[in-house]
Amino acid sequence: MAIPTLLTRSIELSSALGVDYLALGFVISSEGLVTFPESKKLAREIEIELGLVFADELSFFAPSARAGEIYEIPVSAPGVKCERVIFIGLGKQTLGDLRLAGAALGRKMRPSEKSLFNAAVTSQKGIRAHALAMLLGAFQWNMKTGQKRQLRGKWYLTDNCVADIESANVIGKAVWLARELIHTPSNIKTTAWLAAQAKKLDRDACLKVKILAGKELTQFGGLLAVGGSSPKPGPRMVEISYAPRGSQSWPHVVLVGKGITFDTGGISLKRPYDLMIAMKSDMAGAAAVLATISALPQIQPKVRVTALLMCAENSLSATSQRPSDVITQYGGTTVEIINTDAEGRLVLADGLAYADAKLNPDYLVDIATLTGAATLGLGRQYAAMYTRDATLAKKLSALGETSGDRVWHMPLIDDYVKSLDSDVADLNHNASAAKFSAGSVTAALYLEKFVGRRKWVHLDIAGPGRSESDAGEYSKGGTGFGVRLLIDWIAGLS
Repeated sequence: MAIPTLLTRSIELSSALGVDYLALGFVISSEGLVTFPESKKLAREIEIELGLVFADELSFFAPSARAGEIYEIPVSAPGVKCERVIFIGLGKQTLGDLRLAGAALGRKMRPSEKSLFNAAVTSQKGIRAHALAMLLGAFQWNMKTGQKRQLRGKWYLTDNCVADIESANVIGKAVWLARELIHTPSNIKTTAWLAAQAKKLDRDACLKVKILAGKELTQFGGLLAVGGSSPKPGPRMVEISYAPRGSQSWPHVVLVGKGITFDTGGISLKRPYDLMIAMKSDMAGAAAVLATISALPQIQPKVRVTALLMCAENSLSATSQRPSDVITQYGGTTVEIINTDAEGRLVLADGLAYADAKLNPDYLVDIATLTGAATLGLGRQYAAMYTRDATLAKKLSALGETSGDRVWHMPLIDDYVKSLDSDVADLNHNASAAKFSAGSVTAALYLEKFVGRRKWVHLDIAGPGRSESDAGEYSKGGTGFGVRLLIDWIAGLS
């Protein structure tokens, strides 16, 4: 994973002109004048050194200065290394605008392995968001023969906010990891492969990895029912723990991620069939929790964290579960299977029940690309968040706005619980006993049956977990949604 590196350097003329590319953030004042709010003095010094007037150069393009708007001019002057000056619109300089500007700049620099000096944002406000957005905008992934998949550039930013830039590096690396996992095609990304990627974290002394497979999963009826459709290599449960010495008295967070490495829908086959093309990303929840816990040794929060990756492939075969089957989830609850394409809640329920019974969490969070219904009301910019803890919901909503992983608190409507009734089992898993619609709500109500009395949050990321285009900080394909939110929340529990 060749991710660009964010470095710090003082903002002065020699450092700015001593790199290949210089980026300056600009706005347009109420008087219609082009200004460089974060680097006025530096911009003027560069103009004198290069014999240019930046406002005149920009006027040729009739700029609007909307966030992420980019123009560039080539430069050539004796003794000056700088090849291009890049102008980035900062919009109204809100946190969202600074993220858009950073992402646009990162995407602009994708093909280059050369260094960049960025004087777009130098103030404490928004520096981490802007810097992190640069890394996220730069992400690209492909398997084309003879092409480099990622750049290795060095990008210099202000040295006024070193801690924020170091934090951006750590979180950016984690999001890139999640995106790498999601983008990997499913003929490579088997459950065994995904477990092997998690096993690499064992190299860190603060992280311990345990993998359950085969007979070790006897009690995990949901995982076996789904993963039994693809018995080679079969399902896996991966347990990763962050528990440094002396951490027994710290708050304990358990993260449970849906890890469906490919989802055909099983016997209830997805139709139209092109809906399957994106289903290599159905393990985005597991990718998010793996990436989150991978960053904790660098962040060092005083919080114990356990990540559970519930990994299976939902395939179509002679060993697939059938509509009308009855399975037993971890802990003993019997469940009537109605639609084999509602498989994610089955593997999550096992993980939640196991966490409640064995891990004694103070907080229990699951994250999954769970329901298409979640996108109907919220689109692809917000994840659906379910919890009965209003204080926790308010905290996560606020962190979502600042981190960029935005969530919307959705209701757990008790009137809809009757839809989970079954004539032959404790529950039916598809809310088919009543016609309430609200598929994202009823899926959350199903999961709630397995969390005991824990402080529980369910994040349905079916919308923002995947993007159909390069847009803002999102890359086309898997977005790594949830990593920024979870890291910021866990760090704040210290």
